[in-house]
Amino acid sequence: MKLAIIGGSGLETLDIFKDSKEKTIITPYGDPSSSLLEGTMLGLDVVFLSRHGKQHTITPTHVNNRANIQALKQLGCTHIIATTACGSLRQHIGHGHMVILDQFIDFTRFRANTLHDTFEPHKPIHTGMATPFSEELRKVIIQSANEELFTFHKTGTVVTIEGPRFSTRAESKMFQLWGADVINMSTAPECMLANEAGIPYAAIALSTDYDCWKTDEEPVSWESILEVFQQNVENVTKLLVRIVNKLKELA
Repeated sequence: MKLAIIGGSGLETLDIFKDSKEKTIITPYGDPSSSLLEGTMLGLDVVFLSRHGKQHTITPTHVNNRANIQALKQLGCTHIIATTACGSLRQHIGHGHMVILDQFIDFTRFRANTLHDTFEPHKPIHTGMATPFSEELRKVIIQSANEELFTFHKTGTVVTIEGPRFSTRAESKMFQLWGADVINMSTAPECMLANEAGIPYAAIALSTDYDCWKTDEEPVSWESILEVFQQNVENVTKLLVRIVNKLKELA
């Protein structure tokens, strides 16, 4: 087993590797968001990729998700766990709560969201996406979060919007009616590409705000997102370490 960790907003670096080396990967889809950090955690081979670049310079629309997933595949990664900040669309999902996503709604419009720009003659590829997140990985994440006594939710539907702007209040209420529990700007394209590449994928979403539907709170801002995420980076790191320890036993 070789685990890839994709770090999202607020987790541009992850300094818990041993014997780490930076790798620059060239893919048919261009350059990934950052160089890849390859090392070990608790004896398990792990690769870390920063989704928005190490200085968070890449906007959501321009994250080269195809190159990111392809680079991880070329390095031999067999599983992917992603972290992401998200806004809550439900009263019971509070600030700092973790959500172990199990479904997504793709509301992006300008992303390259397939590895297949063309089909071979008479060989169309249409990847099933009924269960987009790996149940095996989700089970390990849920067990780990239980053991750490974190406040988390075992399931959740994320709607991924284009960004970089935040939602209008009308949009936020619409997404609630659609059945979305949280909202972000990253997960759906990343998840569908991982499925196309045949790499099991799971995501840990950290709720940082209530988007803008909740009128008794200030609407979401970038500053508020970073504040909550930075307060919880230690918890996310603890969870990843426990997850890696369990995956090592399964490898």
